[in-house]
Amino acid sequence: MATDLPSRAQAIDVMRGLTLTLMIIVNMSISESLSYAPLLHASWHGLTLTDLIFPNFLFVVGCTLSYTLEKYQSMGNAAVLKKIFSRTALIFLCGYLMYWFPFLEFNQTGHLGLISIANTRILGVLQRIALAYGCATLIIHFWKLKGAILFSVIALLSYWWIMDSFGDYTITGNAALKLDKLILGDAHMYHGEGMAFDPEGILGTLPAIVNVLAGYFAGYFVRLKGKSYATVAQLLIWSGVCIVVALSWSSVFPLNKKLWTSSYVVCNIGIDLFVLALLMYVIDLLGLKKWTYFFEVFGKNTLFIYLVSEIAGAILWTCHIGKRTAFEWIYYSFFQWWAGNKNGSLLFALVFMLSCWLIGYAMDKKKIYIKL
Repeated sequence: MATDLPSRAQAIDVMRGLTLTLMIIVNMSISESLSYAPLLHASWHGLTLTDLIFPNFLFVVGCTLSYTLEKYQSMGNAAVLKKIFSRTALIFLCGYLMYWFPFLEFNQTGHLGLISIANTRILGVLQRIALAYGCATLIIHFWKLKGAILFSVIALLSYWWIMDSFGDYTITGNAALKLDKLILGDAHMYHGEGMAFDPEGILGTLPAIVNVLAGYFAGYFVRLKGKSYATVAQLLIWSGVCIVVALSWSSVFPLNKKLWTSSYVVCNIGIDLFVLALLMYVIDLLGLKKWTYFFEVFGKNTLFIYLVSEIAGAILWTCHIGKRTAFEWIYYSFFQWWAGNKNGSLLFALVFMLSCWLIGYAMDKKKIYIKL
């Protein structure tokens, strides 16, 4: 726990907070059939608003890294490695424990016991954040900027080659699925697709590292060039280049969040650069800052509030009121009956998100900032 925050660009905190806001709203939708299309992932190939959230989070992790990694350099390799590996392990463990939560269940004989870890998902959102952060930090620390750029190019092309050479781009025949089944096994994978398939699996972590590295490049560039119209213009140019490359690439390697394809990575980097440039223009150049505090609250305790939201959501889905889960009971009792199905689902998600925001607000007022 810390009582102070390092100095960093305001636009990055706002971007991080905006990402968490959308992430909580999406995660608290009651079901696919009761949610608006932009709040759902693409069924397979394609891109929706929801598909932009996770890679944006990784991008912002990289932006922040450009402000913090420099402070590590004087510590020596041993201290730097200890810091990187300990943070990576802690975030990974939080993600794993979140999927194991609530840890206890009643067995067939009615006795309370530990939930078996034999069927617990190993990889997931926080786990991918941890691995991508850890790998990206090591790459930048040891290989510096040029090495990180070279790695990014090789990683994206190599991933394309692997996916094309050892499978196809379907949910049942892709190389990522084959590797996860071989190493993790069905029981330790995500089953939300109606089968064992993990959208945060082992192989997809390789291109996800590039999302973090791209954020580092952007943050480093902003620090180097300063907050100016020229900086914003150059970010927009690179944004356009990335989007054009991604759309061209998608004709042979489709945009696909669940496979985390290379074209998907490049497209999201382009969109992230555009959002960063837009926020810098509005906040730093136009000086319009009255609206930013709401998102900064989320941006200052992001991972902690994300964990709180996920655990609270799991509790609502686990506990029952009558024949319904607590989640469903609240939805139908307070929102659906007067707002309708989809509006009710959206309003419930908004109220839940605002409840999480109040926790962040209270922490910010007391200057409590928890870093995982």
